[in-house]
Amino acid sequence: MDQDSLEQYQQFLLQSRVNTRLVEFVDPDTGILRMVSVVDVVEDGLSAVYTFYDTQVAHASFGTYAVLWQLEQARSLNLPFLYLGYLIFESSKMAYKANFLPQQHLKNGDWTDF
Repeated sequence: MDQDSLEQYQQFLLQSRVNTRLVEFVDPDTGILRMVSVVDVVEDGLSAVYTFYDTQVAHASFGTYAVLWQLEQARSLNLPFLYLGYLIFESSKMAYKANFLPQQHLKNGDWTDF
């Protein structure tokens, strides 16, 4: 994140009127924290709020792993949707979300199939 203060961080991730979960992913071999995913459990799905991970692990695909884990969590909770948040095709850090189908995108206030 940028140079946010502790208060800004808390407001962004921790102050919510929904069921927010902070999930830690630890390497079972080393005990090292590799990724953290913040998800909101909403009425009809999971909403991926923010995920950050260890960028020092080459070819780990932690973002993809997070989405697969979130999909499984939604299934296990009998929730029909996973909201991945912003998809910015021009951003290599976010474009991987386009690999998960089927999708709907919100454009001009309407959900359309992608």
